[in-house]
Amino acid sequence: MKSLNYWLFLLFLSASLVITAQEKKKFKIHTVAFYNLENLFDTINDPVKFDEASPILEMKTDIKEVYMKKVHNMARVISEIGTDISNNSPVIIGVSEVENRQVLEDLVNDSLLIGKDYGIVHFDSPDARGIDVALLYQKDVFRPLHDASYELKIYDDESQKRIYTRDQLLVSGELEGELIHIIVNHWPSRRGGEAKSRPKRVAAAKLNKHMIDSLQSIDPYAKIITMGDLNDDPTNASVKKVLNAKANREDVQLKGIYNPYEDLFKKEGLGTTAYRDAWSLFDQILMTKPLIEKDYSSFRFYKAGIFNKNYLTNKYGRYKGYPLRSFADGGFTDGFSDHFPVYIYLIKEVAE
Repeated sequence: MKSLNYWLFLLFLSASLVITAQEKKKFKIHTVAFYNLENLFDTINDPVKFDEASPILEMKTDIKEVYMKKVHNMARVISEIGTDISNNSPVIIGVSEVENRQVLEDLVNDSLLIGKDYGIVHFDSPDARGIDVALLYQKDVFRPLHDASYELKIYDDESQKRIYTRDQLLVSGELEGELIHIIVNHWPSRRGGEAKSRPKRVAAAKLNKHMIDSLQSIDPYAKIITMGDLNDDPTNASVKKVLNAKANREDVQLKGIYNPYEDLFKKEGLGTTAYRDAWSLFDQILMTKPLIEKDYSSFRFYKAGIFNKNYLTNKYGRYKGYPLRSFADGGFTDGFSDHFPVYIYLIKEVAE
């Protein structure tokens, strides 16, 4: 009996050492995010854009003050995304609904972000409203190597005239020395109804899939993140059929795509934007299989989330619980955006 107790003691001690060793594992963690900034326009009427219909240019007074407050509000949100775990604002963040590079310069130079030393990747797109997508990155963590803008050519079914919309932005670079590819999207809206506008988003998804396929033809193990305001939910055809995105990690094959936001939408009922008392999860971050492997010797996906802090929600009235947008009824609300940001954490095991 004494011998048995001795061996049980050794077994317990061995298990304790393994658990202790596991508990001592250390990980480096970075936040990657996307945020629709809802009409981040400047105060200057650009004669070659339809920006005079932007909420800020429709205002009659205090335009400059409102603009600076809008920028500061956006900076506040960005400065806080992911900090609960990473203790840092996003090292990479895609943004949409920005008018030009100058509004991005004003954003990254806001007092809440200037210390992060964000770089900017931006191209002017042919969008009729003059809004673009862009990528911001912390220069000491991410180093862009290549960037390109891919044009989405879609046409009106009746007139066959081209519909000018946002380009899709590809940025390839090194995240602390590891090659990663980021695609930033803002797919065509649901104006005219979901069914009627659906082919436009299917076309956007096809362009996105072509970009991903091209990267994978060079390297099947490429780490690719595609993010944005897709104007479709994770369950819509553009995402499920064209991108063939999977909700279950185990179902993702080589060259496949994983969408962590499908379960958040279907099982938890979460969303990023609301309309007529229904939530949609249009803002998503998807990734290829090499980012979801269980080997953490390089950066891998850890967790996805929606940044829906209490201060970002409307507290009163008809739109109680909705995202607290910046502009409503022709005026500035001192709010933020009609979309919540989304984010993922990338982690990498580091030596003691």
